[in-house]
Amino acid sequence: MAAARRARRGGFWSRFNALMSLALTAGALLLATALYVVFEANRAGPSTEEKVVVVPRGAGINAIGRLLEAEGQIRNPLIFRVATYAYSQQRVLKAGEYSIPAHASPRAIIDMLASGSALAHSITVAEGLTSSAIVEILARSDLLTGDVPEVPPEGSILPETYNVERGADRSEVLRRMMEARSQALQDAWARRANGLPVRTPEEAVILASIVEKETGIAAERPRVASVFVNRLKRGMRLESDPTIIYGVCRQHPERCVNGRLVNETTGLQRGIRQSEIALNTGYNTYQIPALPPTPIANPGRASIEATLNPAHTNDIFFVADGTGGHVFATNVRDHNANVARWRQVEREAAAAASNR
Repeated sequence: MAAARRARRGGFWSRFNALMSLALTAGALLLATALYVVFEANRAGPSTEEKVVVVPRGAGINAIGRLLEAEGQIRNPLIFRVATYAYSQQRVLKAGEYSIPAHASPRAIIDMLASGSALAHSITVAEGLTSSAIVEILARSDLLTGDVPEVPPEGSILPETYNVERGADRSEVLRRMMEARSQALQDAWARRANGLPVRTPEEAVILASIVEKETGIAAERPRVASVFVNRLKRGMRLESDPTIIYGVCRQHPERCVNGRLVNETTGLQRGIRQSEIALNTGYNTYQIPALPPTPIANPGRASIEATLNPAHTNDIFFVADGTGGHVFATNVRDHNANVARWRQVEREAAAAASNR
């Protein structure tokens, strides 16, 4: 009996020692593996020069690891995957275009992708473009991805320069532009002058779009706005040439290229015809007694501000002065004199062109 008990105890201790040996061996291997991962994760990478790498949208850790290995940025995708779980702090690795420094360690790359430190590019939308023209800019950009969005309402986009990352979605970029317009309009409306003849923010954008198209000179915008504000207060038609052009281009697109009237035969830019001044397109403010039904373009922040805080003048007319700006008048007699001077400038310019 005693011998049997000793045998059982011996068997138990033998199995216990074996299990302990296995546990110690496994622990040692695990520790060695962990130390190896830590070493490799913090070890300088194999790349000898800075390189731009594009991480596509929807790529998971495995795909990113294989991409970085193929681009010569890491040595082992498996080490990268394990290190991501250890060092990403549960942050998702983000898509984008990254400039990875020479010898960047896997941990440094993980930090870069987890924080979204992608290269920023810019897309500039000029003031006074139509919504369809802006969507066309987004469609042509090779920085962006995704379907071309539907054209939003006229005047709903804020023309500015926007920072975007390569691979950004077109619809998301357009949404940012529209949200920026909404915020800019809200801020400007809250600071508007008293007694304006625009009843809603939407009417303010309509008038601001006309101001935008009438002058590209920033200093003139408040004064141009004052002319239209004064005319609206007096019940006068706005008589803005850009509203003629916008309406004609809507009704007769064959007469226009990029929002400009052109000769249908030569394709060269031309002026407004008398028949077009008389054409009631619904936008022609020589024919309709008030604001057009919608904006005629997307006004910039400065034009919105100028419209809601116009200069204090008695001006009700303006005409080009031949230098890129305009000359203003408070009465018909002075305005007719200004127009006569402008016609003379046009005739001299035409004569000079014909003599070349």
